[in-house]
Amino acid sequence: MSVIVTESPISEKDMIEQAEKALADISRVREGVGKVIFGQESVVERTLVALLAGGHALLVGVPGLAKTRLVETLGVVLGLDSRRIQFTPDLMPSDILGSEVMEQDENGRRSFRFIPGPVFAQLLMADEINRASPRTQSALLQAMQEYHITVAGQRYDLPSPFHVLATQNPLEQEGTYPLPEAQLDRFLMQIDILYPDLDAERRILLETTGTSESRAANAIGPERLKEIQTLVRRMPAPESVVEAILKLVRSARPGQGVAETDRDVAWGPGPRASQALTLCARARALYDGRLAPSVDDVKALAEPVLQHRMALTFAARAEGMSVRDVVARLAKAL
Repeated sequence: MSVIVTESPISEKDMIEQAEKALADISRVREGVGKVIFGQESVVERTLVALLAGGHALLVGVPGLAKTRLVETLGVVLGLDSRRIQFTPDLMPSDILGSEVMEQDENGRRSFRFIPGPVFAQLLMADEINRASPRTQSALLQAMQEYHITVAGQRYDLPSPFHVLATQNPLEQEGTYPLPEAQLDRFLMQIDILYPDLDAERRILLETTGTSESRAANAIGPERLKEIQTLVRRMPAPESVVEAILKLVRSARPGQGVAETDRDVAWGPGPRASQALTLCARARALYDGRLAPSVDDVKALAEPVLQHRMALTFAARAEGMSVRDVVARLAKAL
């Protein structure tokens, strides 16, 4: 998640004025994305909420559901400097971060020069991230959390803003590796992409098989995106929302006095999940044109924020239970 920025309080009038301007910009972004991505309103909403909250998102779905196209479209609409990495089994950490090369000047003196890798971008698309080995996947750990990398003991800061949108094929497919738990926790949300409905698929057929296709146009720039992200962090979180987040996240952990969780959950979400829910609830409220989040926002975001931060016991998996089932049960109890 983004580095916390401390801002001075602003008046309610200024908050309303800034929120109205932000809502107008967000509407332009939604309209721009909608010209290229048909249907999938929930996926677009959650992905934009993750970006407005200043975080990273993991898009999970079978091939052919426009995951890559969505990320490319967002890069254009948001005006971000974008790079793409195609993850493959032979990809090395230096292919992502960059490497040092030895150079020799005209006097014969040798020195090392760092050549930045594709991670130095404002929007990094990690395409099919789970097709690379866990060692290579872990190359993004420091970048996603601390917004800089270290090569040969030297620190290199990443551009601002910096977001990773990774696509992932279902783990049951051939040639995939599960992501390390520490890296999964760096993703603000895991967004599952399902097949489009009938009307959306009909529109896809009609509009993408002709001689021309709709193309995305820029709506805002990176500086404006950072301003909206700051506004999200300044939005108030009602006490009822804070209590709902704490109740939900803590009830998802074994050993907290919830018998069903103790039975079904091997390990649960940490404090980073509470932070993610708080930021995403604020961003979702702004996305919907509201000045403060509600408990309904927490319920709506429980699955994408928590599902990749939990693991079930063997007994629960043997019974055919999924993490989504557990999260849905806990969210319903709020």
